[in-house]
Amino acid sequence: MCGIVGAIRSANHNVVEFLTDGLKRLEYRGYDSSGIAVLMDGKIKRVRRVGRVANMEAAAHDKGVSGQIGIGHTRWATHGGVTEPNAHPHISGDKIAVVHNGIIENFEAERSRLRELGYEFESQTDTEVISHSVRHEYEQNGGDLFVAVQAACKRFHGAYAIAVMAQDNSQNMVVARMGCPLLVAFGEGETFIASDVSAVIAFTRQISYLEDGDVALLQAGSFVKLVNKNGEDVQREVKTSGLSLASLELGAYNHFMQKEIHEQPRAVADTAEVFLDGGFIPENFGKNAPQVFQEIDSIKILACGTSYYSALTSKYWLESIAKIPTDVEIASEYRYRDVIANPKQLIITISQSGETLDTMEALKFAQSLGHKHSLSICNVMESALPRNSELVLYTRAGAEIGVASTKAFTTQLVVLFGLAVTLGRMHGLVSDEKLAAYTQELRELSGSIQHALNLEPQIAAWAQKFAKKSSALFLGRGIHYPIALEGALKLKEITYIHAEAYPAGELKHGPLALVDENMPVVVIAPHDGLLDKVKANMQEVSARGGELFVFTDLDSDYEGGVDNIHIIRTPRHVGVLSPIVHTIPVQLLAYHTALARGTDVDKPRNLAKSVTVE
Repeated sequence: MCGIVGAIRSANHNVVEFLTDGLKRLEYRGYDSSGIAVLMDGKIKRVRRVGRVANMEAAAHDKGVSGQIGIGHTRWATHGGVTEPNAHPHISGDKIAVVHNGIIENFEAERSRLRELGYEFESQTDTEVISHSVRHEYEQNGGDLFVAVQAACKRFHGAYAIAVMAQDNSQNMVVARMGCPLLVAFGEGETFIASDVSAVIAFTRQISYLEDGDVALLQAGSFVKLVNKNGEDVQREVKTSGLSLASLELGAYNHFMQKEIHEQPRAVADTAEVFLDGGFIPENFGKNAPQVFQEIDSIKILACGTSYYSALTSKYWLESIAKIPTDVEIASEYRYRDVIANPKQLIITISQSGETLDTMEALKFAQSLGHKHSLSICNVMESALPRNSELVLYTRAGAEIGVASTKAFTTQLVVLFGLAVTLGRMHGLVSDEKLAAYTQELRELSGSIQHALNLEPQIAAWAQKFAKKSSALFLGRGIHYPIALEGALKLKEITYIHAEAYPAGELKHGPLALVDENMPVVVIAPHDGLLDKVKANMQEVSARGGELFVFTDLDSDYEGGVDNIHIIRTPRHVGVLSPIVHTIPVQLLAYHTALARGTDVDKPRNLAKSVTVE
């Protein structure tokens, strides 16, 4: 959940320019503190500051730091508090500088070993054992940085992406990865490394993704040596990234979350295109998908956070449309219980980044149990989950920078709906007439989302009321219950208002005790077969003085009529895709409430975008 960058630049370029620009673009991965280390006049010059990258950038400018080789880091704290001594890079004996993303699980044992060897520790972090361990191996192996990093990595248990430079080696940098993302990019006579392509895209589009266990020796413009986890010489393909630089800029918007909410009509249309142009065919998911889909008898979906809520939504589609038993589990829980494996079960993993460590480890665990069929739904090309899955379908959300996921969620739902219809069609459960209806609903989805976005002024007015509250309840029934969960999560993430979500029918089994005039209750209540049930639940709230905020549609006959019931209607009920459309109002409610409370919308406290630690 940290971001790392590094570069070996040509003589006419100051590496600090890239380091600071790259760290700003990676700040969504962590923003507790940041730092850089640059080889300057034969010495390692380090600048670290608590807080945003801008603080560190100003300090580096004031100190006149410059050079051609350097590394940088933006931190999301795990081991040790948010202090300058805990900020990266970590340096051992003024000789070795290291930046690190991930967790070294056996750092306490390593720290004890290194202390016995005479090394002193200045921080509370697990990363400092890397710097001392590499230095020890460097001195033991005649100043060979590549061999030193290889030897040190053999001692580490856990997940890491690291970049290492040495005071007496101005030409080389060594990088290694295990479980955390790391790429190498090449410009004209220059080499860049980063956790994410967004950090390098302004400088080059030539990208090579490292695999787990890789260790690479880099010089300006090239790999000098690259070995895999077995120590064998390998090559990694260099590809041209299609990421648009414009997608990483705010443009006319005030926040990335605002931009990404409003990009959803296009993102959903782009993602739906694979089904609208090619049809609901298994080949959309991979060339082996027809055989795989015939062999499976059930589905298990593994995901975390917002992706977990998209999975919960899809369970309704998969079981109602495709009639296939579907189980949904939180990835971080799945691999720590006794699991009954079923080799005929399709394992689906969902992740915006494709690097979510809990989900990646859950997939590996499932595969170790004998699950041979896997499908990844992901937004980032060439990331870990797709590379380790048998089948894949990428969402086309584009770059998502805001920590609170928006367009990644709705595009995941589009893919999962497409999967349900595809499986239903394969098994003869979706007639031609029904297929035509699903296709038309999917074709109209972007327009329906735009209509929901047009409700923003009314939702912003509601947000003024929410900004004064300390807690909120969200209710939904059936397939809209996961949307209530997602609404509560969004409100928690960026406004710091405590929010919970429940199936509306569960209100009387406990949560109703919380309801009074100070507790806003948000209800997802579209015109479907459960509307009458939801009406009864809303009456329970109203009768106890609770204030209701109801998202429904023009087809609904629900009327408030009293001061404590507020209603916003989407233009029409959109049938089976209603959960996607009703996601938009809860996103906007969270966004405008955060604005009213003055919180940091894109970088909420204690959170980061890409969760590469347990």
